[in-house]
Amino acid sequence: MEHFIEFCRKEAVTLIAGLLAFASCFVIPPSAEYMGYINWSVLALLFCLMTVSAGLRAAGAFDWLCGKLLGVCRTELGTELSLEILCFFLAMLLTNDVTLVTVVPFTLLVWRKMKATAGSLIRTLVMETVAANLGSMLTPFGNPQNLYLYSAYGFSIGDFLTTMFPYAAASFVLIFAATVGMAKREKEQNPPVPEKMPASSRKNNWKEDAAAPMDHRRIALYAALFAFAVLSVLHVVSTPVMFAVITLSVLFSDRSLFRTVDYSLLLTFVFFFVFIGNIGKVPSFSAWLSGVMQGRELICAILASQIISNVPAALLLSGFTADGTSLLIGTNLGGLGTLIASMASLITYKLYAAEPDAETGRYFALFTGINVIFLVILTAFTLFLK
Repeated sequence: MEHFIEFCRKEAVTLIAGLLAFASCFVIPPSAEYMGYINWSVLALLFCLMTVSAGLRAAGAFDWLCGKLLGVCRTELGTELSLEILCFFLAMLLTNDVTLVTVVPFTLLVWRKMKATAGSLIRTLVMETVAANLGSMLTPFGNPQNLYLYSAYGFSIGDFLTTMFPYAAASFVLIFAATVGMAKREKEQNPPVPEKMPASSRKNNWKEDAAAPMDHRRIALYAALFAFAVLSVLHVVSTPVMFAVITLSVLFSDRSLFRTVDYSLLLTFVFFFVFIGNIGKVPSFSAWLSGVMQGRELICAILASQIISNVPAALLLSGFTADGTSLLIGTNLGGLGTLIASMASLITYKLYAAEPDAETGRYFALFTGINVIFLVILTAFTLFLK
């Protein structure tokens, strides 16, 4: 029973999406038309990007990158900013969830070696999560909802980048300013205690311990496959060809990577495709939701994301508006706010909560406060741009 409850908690979004899809089948009976609801290109791209990212991570590419970046740090604040900047830019290429799965465990290791304060660790983890969620919004493959909306609304890469760049730039400034401000405040409240071990020696030790062996051959292979997937996003290579090349390459190089794919996310997409397709054939509901969203796409996307997270919100609302730009901005900003607004945020929380001395209440309070503040500022920024 406990395992079933834990499963339901872990896969709550997928289960809800499945129930909605199942219920909609009573309104529109199953038929061959269901296959037309599903955006197979998006599913194929998601599958391939998750598989290739897992390959790069397993080959040690991300640990090497972390180590190189941290090698130039001389202070705790510098280390914190480096990790956040890494999350911000890495998420643009590897999605926010893959970035956090990679960087957060590394951060926990680093902070244990440094014997930093609990407040410093919590602040770093929260800001890494914010950085990954906001950095990922710049590119079509930064997060699942971007990839879907990019395909569903037929954005060009130029239009997509032009739309999201001002938000990414503003977010970078906010992250830097907030981190420096909070670190300065904590330093004033809790003056540092002199270390018995020389700082230079201590830092060198944990950097060496954190280093991971690299498989250069596999890194080269998966980097090439990632570039091939990007060509598909840019419509240079057809999706079927991309899917075939990457699947066969991984099959012969390391088929265990297929076990790392988040199949529940793919299934969630399928369920929502079915639900949206069926509900879209109910004139009264379609007209009502379209009327509610008319001219309010941004705020509807932000609010819906707080309840069902931004990926399902993008899938659900896209069937009832032609304003893809507002929906794109709204679901990306909507990743801020509650802990479930972006499912990637749960990754950091779960990893931190598993620590023996985790202060989850303190983490949740800081996470909520920072996310709400960032959400308000960036939403106001949207009004300024208009």
